[in-house]
Parts: sequence; C-alpha cells; structure tokens
Amino acid sequence: MTTLDTPATEPAAPDERDLSLWPASTERLPGGDLSVGGVPLAAIADRFDTPVYVLDEEEVRARCRVYRHAFPGAEVFYAAKAYLSRAMVHWADDEGLGLDVCSAGELQLAVTAGFPPENIVLHGNAKSPHDLDTALRLGVGRIVIDSPAEIARLAAALGPDGRQKVMVRVAPGISAGGHEKIRTGTEDQKFGLAISDGSALHAIARVLDRHRRLELTGLHCHLGSQIASVKPYATAVRRMVGLMARVRDSHGVTLPELDLGGGHAIAYRPGERALDIPALARTVRAALADSCAAAKLPVPRLLIEPGRAIVGPAGIALYRVLAVKRTGEHVFVAVDGGMSDNPRPALYGVRYTPRLVGRRPTAAPRPVTVVGRHCEAGDVLAAGVDLPADIRPGDLLAVPAAGAYHLSMASGYNLVGRPPVVAVTEGHARLLVRRESLADFRTRDVGL
Repeated sequence: MTTLDTPATEPAAPDERDLSLWPASTERLPGGDLSVGGVPLAAIADRFDTPVYVLDEEEVRARCRVYRHAFPGAEVFYAAKAYLSRAMVHWADDEGLGLDVCSAGELQLAVTAGFPPENIVLHGNAKSPHDLDTALRLGVGRIVIDSPAEIARLAAALGPDGRQKVMVRVAPGISAGGHEKIRTGTEDQKFGLAISDGSALHAIARVLDRHRRLELTGLHCHLGSQIASVKPYATAVRRMVGLMARVRDSHGVTLPELDLGGGHAIAYRPGERALDIPALARTVRAALADSCAAAKLPVPRLLIEPGRAIVGPAGIALYRVLAVKRTGEHVFVAVDGGMSDNPRPALYGVRYTPRLVGRRPTAAPRPVTVVGRHCEAGDVLAAGVDLPADIRPGDLLAVPAAGAYHLSMASGYNLVGRPPVVAVTEGHARLLVRRESLADFRTRDVGL
C-alpha cells in the first residue's frame, strides 16, 4: 500500500501509467479504464452519472491508521471541514480518531450519526451564539477560544454551575503553507491571538480568571494548509512551549495539552512533495522533549488535526467531456462540472492532474486547459495539462487527489446541483451523499 511517508521524487514526464497520486487500490483495466476499490471508474460514471466524487474507504481508513501509529499516545482529531458525511463520521470513530468541527451544523451531523461529543473539538474564529449553545447542550469535549469576546460569552452561556474544557488558539507568527490565502499561523490574518503583542497571554489570563466555569486544558495553533516541511512545526513547538512557560511563571499553572493543528500537504501532481508523517512525528516529539526540558516543564499531551492528508488522496472526481474547442493556440476541454463542485483552482490556484479513463487513446498527449461549464472566465479546473490529442465529447476524465475540500466547498452556482459521493470498497460501490436536484433548490425557495 502507498503510505503517507513515501519520499518525493523528481517530476515525472507525462505518462498515462503514472498512478502515484491515486489510492493504493487503483488498478489498470483492459481498454484504458481504471478500477478503485475493485470497482471500474467507467461503471461508476454509468451508474451514478457525472460529475461524481468517488471515495476509497480503505484508503481513508489506512491513512487514519498511519496517524495513529505515527503518534502513539497523542490524540488525533480528523478535521471535518475537509469532508464530512455520516459515513466519514463512522470511519473516523472506528479508527480511533476524534473530530474537529467548525460549526453547529458539523457538530450536530457528527453527534446525530453517533459520534461521542466528548471526542469533538469545536473551532471557529467567529462562533455564533447558536454554535456555542449547541456545543454546550451536546457536551462537546473542548472549545477552542479564538477571540476575547468568546471568553465572556462562553462563561455567561455556561451559567453559574456549568463547566467547559477550553483551549486558546495562538498565532505563533510563523508563515507556512502552499498559498497566502491558506496561511493561518501569521499575525496578519483572522485566526488566533498573537504572542508578540501580548494578546495570547492576556486572553489566557482572562480564561484563568473564570476557572470555575472555564477549564483551560492547553494551547492550540494551526499554521496553515499544504505544509510540506516539518521545520515550521518544530518552530511552532518551541514558541508554544515558550508561551506555556510564561503561563506557568505568571500564573502558576502548568497546562497539560498542546494542539498543533494540521495542514499536512498532499501531492496533487506527479513529483509534488507530501508531508512525511512519521518524520513529522519524530521531529515534533524531539522538539517537544527538548523545549520542555529547557523550560523545566512536563511534556504536554499532544493533539493533532489532519484533514486533507486523510481524505484527499482517497478521492477521485469524475467528469464527462461536453466540448473540445480550439481558440488560437489554446485547446479547451469543457466538462460537466467546474467551480461549483471544485472552487479551489479559482480561489488559490490549485493544480490537478486529470486523466482520460474508459478507453485507450489513439493519439499522443498535448497541452490543454480543462474548464468547467459555469459563466465565469475563471472557471478553470486544470490549466496546461497533457491529455490525448483525440480527446472528444463523451470521454470520461478522472481527477485524483479530489477527496478534500470539494463537496465541503461546493456551491449551487447556476443551480447546477452538487455532485453525489460514492464509496468503493472490496468491489462494491454505494451511495453516501445523493446528487443535489432541482427539487432541492425549489423546496428552499419559499417566496414569490
């Protein structure tokens, strides 16, 4: 099986045989098709129509186990924002992971699916009263405080006899991540409280003043997304332990937990570097031991929150080609989806590697731009990718590494409807989330 710590290689030349981005269960079939989880992709497209997301259940579970094995003794929380459904809730629970949620909606879906609320962490830079009330009513395990206003609001919502475990989110002043829009560890963005200006220490003091209602279990930070190096995490450990030492010195309190968030990179194109998870675990443990020894602190319990690295490589998006058009030097391949089911290329320039499946090409590859069907010039799914020169309407394109931030960020633009999600395992395909229909849009439209 392909593991998360597979070392990066030099970018390969375009090669239809390259399956490095695909789930470990992927197999080539006669006639140019691929199977994932023992199910041919063309058969999935025929049965469920396109666009459609495909999730390899065993790949998801295996990646959960990689984290559990790499971080023994730590708490691993799956970041539900990457992709959430009732099936995903059960997979995470089965594999011994907690959940990291960002809203009352994610929280309620998880709890109503049977997930234990005490194993859930609630995040959010601007939690609504409904978010907090729902978390308290359902008994969420920890709430991560992200602003001073939340401290008083949460204490008031608890009432005189309530008690809630909380953490304080810190911005440690570290720039890491694949794009400026997904870097969250710096002090010039909306998440967390800065160390440098005293905001974090001040918020911690306010929480400790309400210790009868708010139990401060530790500190939290999240550096960003698509981080491929272990070095920023080591730096974060040192800065966070330094802050924990200041809390001890100022308030006589030794905090028992440290949450380093997630943001672990995956590869979207051949040769791209994914974060080496066992190497991350070794680096973090060493930095934590050294920093705590220097500060004369006991080593805190570690929490981590991977999302994309668990579900991203397990997903495939399938599209049907609607049109092929030449405009000057450019060849555009238009498909039946686009930015409504994957806004990430338009938002922060993510590059994917689509592949023709379902038939063997008869022509050499050439550079094309795969575009969506929506009324935006920026509706581009993959620019400058190599596809066979005989690509034509009706062909099936498969996009690997499509399990994270597709359905969760999908929209109803042009009333196209969000695609379904199909799970595959051991030769069987089953529907997890049905396709959004015109009836769904019509039902929500209640006025004249």
